[in-house]
Amino acid sequence: MGARDQWYVIHVRAGLEQKVRDNMLRRIESEEMGDLVFEVLVPTERISETKNKRTTVTNRKFFPGYVIANIHLLDDNNRLIDRSWYFVRETDGVLNFAGAKDHPIPMRQKEVDMLLAQIREGDEGTKPKIAFTVGDQVRVADGPFESQTGIVEEIDPDRGVLRVAVNIFGRSTPVDLEYWQVEKP
Repeated sequence: MGARDQWYVIHVRAGLEQKVRDNMLRRIESEEMGDLVFEVLVPTERISETKNKRTTVTNRKFFPGYVIANIHLLDDNNRLIDRSWYFVRETDGVLNFAGAKDHPIPMRQKEVDMLLAQIREGDEGTKPKIAFTVGDQVRVADGPFESQTGIVEEIDPDRGVLRVAVNIFGRSTPVDLEYWQVEKP
């Protein structure tokens, strides 16, 4: 990797992101493109969702329909390198580069850094799926306040906790509950 390689967003057919990535990685090796195409990513995060007291973990794509690739695409005169250009464009499932028709626009370094940090963060753990917003009416499905209804006052996505105002002895009382303990009525 050098000064001329940059990260690009590649528009692909929806649902084929992983297949396009795998195809590109295979072709990098078979066509000896390792000096021009350095890395191909489908940024995802692990999401846990609890329904009926069963938790499932799925991978959710940050950008459905897009793949991110680190490519040496422009020469010293800012002209497209045909070999890199056609390598990407001729990969099954690729629609086009993001940007102008025949001049892809690279990602800004700040965007790349943020994206790579998100990917690393996603690799470290699983985030709960947030199916609620502040102000939603919910029913407590488990715990000491089971079958009580309340209003979501706060959401803490890092801890996977909702603060719900529940009516106890005629008073609105804030109670911290995990996502799986509540459901929409």
